Amino acid sequence: MIVFDLGCENSHRFEGWFASNEDFERQVGRKLVNCPLCGNANISRLPHATHIRSGAKARAAHAPSTALTSQQYANVGGELLTKLVEHIVENTEDVGAEFPEEARKIHYRESPERRIRGTASNDEVEALKDEGIEVVALPIPAHRLGKTH
Repeated sequence: MIVFDLGCENSHRFEGWFASNEDFERQVGRKLVNCPLCGNANISRLPHATHIRSGAKARAAHAPSTALTSQQYANVGGELLTKLVEHIVENTEDVGAEFPEEARKIHYRESPERRIRGTASNDEVEALKDEGIEVVALPIPAHRLGKTH
């Protein structure tokens, strides 16, 4: 078994376990490996450092934590993340690919205020943010996408 540090095009980091490098390449080529946070199938291997005993653990204890400012979900427990996703799915309206347009309508008060979720490309997300519309990428697994209340 071999463990690779992986990342998707949305800068989410995660690890994957494979029988071999060839197994990894085959699965990625067939789009069988998806980001567990956003479902993106454009996956690549990331560089990783081997474990070296350097005493850095003691120094790291005194360093300021950046975990709260990170947009990654690496240190969030699976159970907590599952509960968060379930809460969001149960308390939002899925507008699918119409998300960018519907978010604009709500922002400019052309549609009633409500909680929505859906899909948007990176460019659409950036355009929404440029307009002052708050958008958050959420780790909704592929099996939950499209599930209505």
